[in-house]
Amino acid sequence: MAAPLLLSLGDPAGIGPDIALGAFMLRREARLPAFLVAGDPEALKARARRLALDVPVAEATAEDAAALFADALPVLRTGPAFTGGPGVPDKSSAACVRAALNAGMDLLEAGRVAALVTNPLSKAVMYEAGFPFPGHTEYLAARAARPGRPAPHPVMMIWSPLLAVVPATIHIPYAEVPERLTVDLLVETGRIVARDMARRFGLARPRLAFCGLNPHAGEDGTLGREDETIVRPAVAALSREGIAAVGPLPADTLFHPEARARYDVAVGMYHDQVLIPAKTLAFHDGVNVTLGLPFIRTSPDHGTAFDIAGTGRADPSSLMAALRLARRLADAEAEAGSARAATPPALAGT
Repeated sequence: MAAPLLLSLGDPAGIGPDIALGAFMLRREARLPAFLVAGDPEALKARARRLALDVPVAEATAEDAAALFADALPVLRTGPAFTGGPGVPDKSSAACVRAALNAGMDLLEAGRVAALVTNPLSKAVMYEAGFPFPGHTEYLAARAARPGRPAPHPVMMIWSPLLAVVPATIHIPYAEVPERLTVDLLVETGRIVARDMARRFGLARPRLAFCGLNPHAGEDGTLGREDETIVRPAVAALSREGIAAVGPLPADTLFHPEARARYDVAVGMYHDQVLIPAKTLAFHDGVNVTLGLPFIRTSPDHGTAFDIAGTGRADPSSLMAALRLARRLADAEAEAGSARAATPPALAGT
């Protein structure tokens, strides 16, 4: 039996418990893969009662989760109890998030789960508790570091069947974007996107479209020089490496259906440039995928939504998409690993 996915519950004051329960309720009709929740089982039971959901919650390990999944939501108890309430985070929220993440990474590194799916956390809550990382992604990159080897460069991709986008810079003020953009950053981002789209998504030669930073991609430098001095040289360098990259392209004409048919991933210069079209086109089907890590991590494409936690209004669609995609990528990577292992040594370098 295949190893289950590990779902980190996220902030238990948010909609993480709601969507975990909702996904489990829809597991058969949505054909969801088996997953093990890391978090406080009592928090899930309390939320199920509040939402009047008949969801049996069973404490489990990675080894028995898949067998339990048909009849009960398997939960790995990861330490501190949640003492807040729906929409009301307290000091226990951050402790619960950290314990679930740590337990999930331990299982992932031991090969006992196939991939990591993370429900939303609140950055403000985590920062107040002394969390030293900007978010999930940076924490996961730090955990993936090894002695003598730097932490990997994680790349955030929002994927849906309609559109895949990558912001080269993520959660920084817009005023800082031009100074953070460099040729090296864009080249490294492009390499990681091309590699992981080939290895995990099965695209032989992924097509990358780079947005311009400025309106109309700078109009040959008349609306800003960054597109000529940073974006264009980065695209040229990637092209010389054999990566199918084009740009800089005007972002305002890059997301209609005819344009989307010409590329596999749009690489934006800043967060909102590509996340606005991605969330407009596929808000409920979008999945946050972290590229560049030595393991698979996906996440719903939304936040904690404290305002609707415990109301029954949370939609589990994005979480279900994240679970399905995590299983697909884990299976693809396992198949690729098996193929490499079966390749005769004489052919391995050809």
